[in-house]
Amino acid sequence: MAKILVTGGLGFIGSHTVVELVNAGYEPIIIDDLSNSNIGILNQIAKIIGYKPTFYQFDLCNDADLQQFILKEDNINGIIHFAASKAVGESVNNPLKYYKNNLYSLINLLEGYKGKEVSFVFSSSCTVYGQPDELPVTENAPVKPAQSPYGNTKQIAEEILKDAVSAGSAQKVISLRYFNPVGAHPTALIGELPIGTPQNLIPYITQSAIGKRGKITVFGNDYNTKDGSCVRDYIHVVDLAKAHVAALNLLGSGFKGYDVFNIGTGHGSTVIEIITTFESVTGIKLNYEIGPRRVGDVEQVWGDVTKSAIKLKWKTELSIENMMLSAWEWEKYIANNPI
Repeated sequence: MAKILVTGGLGFIGSHTVVELVNAGYEPIIIDDLSNSNIGILNQIAKIIGYKPTFYQFDLCNDADLQQFILKEDNINGIIHFAASKAVGESVNNPLKYYKNNLYSLINLLEGYKGKEVSFVFSSSCTVYGQPDELPVTENAPVKPAQSPYGNTKQIAEEILKDAVSAGSAQKVISLRYFNPVGAHPTALIGELPIGTPQNLIPYITQSAIGKRGKITVFGNDYNTKDGSCVRDYIHVVDLAKAHVAALNLLGSGFKGYDVFNIGTGHGSTVIEIITTFESVTGIKLNYEIGPRRVGDVEQVWGDVTKSAIKLKWKTELSIENMMLSAWEWEKYIANNPI
């Protein structure tokens, strides 16, 4: 059974990917420093898959801890690298945190596994495109100057990975440029679990709906979109997790070199459409207001996912309604079962 290192494996996307790896016959090994996650998620994963995965707690920016891990777990077949700081707004206010955490951790991993025959899947983002000239955006679209330090770390990380492959430091790497992951596992046992005030739309919506947060702010209604609010390509986190399994399968089939793939649904929804969809599937009326635009936000973006369908043999299956309902079921679960 192939062993797959999942960094940030107790986070939102990481935890769902751990479950899908097990479903696909892989053995996940998790590293997480718990800076933006909860150790209780390890038990939640165990409830789904039937056992507790191997877990190590340390910061990937710590060279000594990583080297000790590599010596102990010397038969890793693949790496899925999620571990990173991820909030656009926070990155604008604290850019040095993002450059240090997101880039140094990646460099450490590449140094640690330099020249080894290890499949590497990188958690990239549609933020690398900035505001595209054409929609839907394809993988061949020009990478524009990032609109936030977070987006810039993803651009730089992709350049680092491409250069590492060209130099022979890494053998086979895929970057998944995904769009906006939302929703939760169908069991409602794992989902998005932000620490403090949510930076993302959906957990703020669900926390507002359950009474944990106040009024929702829609950041801007004067964009050039159908209702003036920003447009994003929202993708169910379970579909997204399965894309990582598809990437590993491709990397294990004789793939060499470096490639990138858009991971999304292929269409966009406005923030206001998301709010109204949540209201429709739950029957709950949300309290929201229009606020000023937020620094670092792109007006609209959604992806062309043709390449992923053809080469990864992957496509989304779950609807926006399922995304909203599963997120709500998760919110209700954690309200009654604190983690």
